[in-house]
Amino acid sequence: MPEEGGTMKIEIEGTLLKMTPENDREKKELERLWNIVVGCIRDNKKLVPVGQYTIGLKETANFNIE
Repeated sequence: MPEEGGTMKIEIEGTLLKMTPENDREKKELERLWNIVVGCIRDNKKLVPVGQYTIGLKETANFNIE
């Protein structure tokens, strides 16, 4: 069974963002994120960054749906 504390693989190639889940929990979270993003497009909404993300100071990136 895969370790549940693993980290999702994130790659950026130009304007393309690739996210690869490493375990079942991440697969479920990525599916949920996918559905949120698709819903934003359908409802003409957007994800907006909130606050800041700074390695060493703020380890969590936050977004709001507007």
